[in-house]
Amino acid sequence: MIDTDGTGRHMFSTEQKSAIEAARAGWAQTRRLVVPAVEDVLYSPIPVLETGFVRAVDYMGGDSGIVQGARVSYGKGTRSTSDDRGLIRYLMRHRHTSPFELAVLKLHVRAPIFVTRQWFRHRTASINEYSARYSVLEKEFYFPRPEDIAAQSTNNKQGRADTLPPEQAQQVLDILRDDAARCYDHYLDLLNEDENGEKRDPDRPAIARELARMNLPVNIMTQFYWQINLWNLLHFLRLRADSHAQYEIRAYADAILQIVEKWAPLTFEAFTDYMRDAVLLSGPALRVLRAAMGSGPVDPAGEGLSKREIRELADMFPEIAPRLRG
Repeated sequence: MIDTDGTGRHMFSTEQKSAIEAARAGWAQTRRLVVPAVEDVLYSPIPVLETGFVRAVDYMGGDSGIVQGARVSYGKGTRSTSDDRGLIRYLMRHRHTSPFELAVLKLHVRAPIFVTRQWFRHRTASINEYSARYSVLEKEFYFPRPEDIAAQSTNNKQGRADTLPPEQAQQVLDILRDDAARCYDHYLDLLNEDENGEKRDPDRPAIARELARMNLPVNIMTQFYWQINLWNLLHFLRLRADSHAQYEIRAYADAILQIVEKWAPLTFEAFTDYMRDAVLLSGPALRVLRAAMGSGPVDPAGEGLSKREIRELADMFPEIAPRLRG
């Protein structure tokens, strides 16, 4: 792998970099709807987690295509941007999803396998991943920064608590690096290859790649193409760009948000206002909120709210928290 941007991030081989530069240098005339801001960044990688990346490699539609689909019109017409913005915000606000599904984005991603296991739980996309049955995985691993190494949370089984002291964080990193190096060396030994792909021992058979790969840790990097419509992408981003998501997949979601903002800025704005920064209230929670804003009695438990729901409502609206807690 080579350094593509002078920062020490190793992402592409010389051959891959040449292919990217050739793709970015080429232009094709088209009558389809295009988004100049996306054309400017097409094929260019956004670095994530040091050795990972996200890059847009193809797309269809955008804000104007969403509006066109919603109006079932023949073209852009004479509508103004403010008209388009109002329509997109209406569609988002009322969850009219089908016009957003008309826009499609294809990404090329390089990420650790443990991140892709979370990623691929979103089953509303088309995926093709690098095959370790067919090819040999590269010696590239993800190692967290010392400041990202934290203890297990005591109240969230899938979350982190406080960051470890520097000396303890370094011990964790030493273990991770040692394990990765040893496992990869054993992987090559099973394949009977050196790091240049040359046979180590001509008298010894190589173990099948589909078997040798089982020895590798889940922080090894893999690559995949991911194609998804915009509405399902927004659902992915609402969950994975959230502060409660694991840091590593959140870093990828934040990178994808940069692409979405360029691709469909009006949709990105509506998504931010009505999904990412919005809250969902149940019917009982809404009744409790209305009561808390008035002067009458407030009885969250009587409305059927659990202790956790009461706590979450108090966190959302700290100004009425004392009334919620009695």
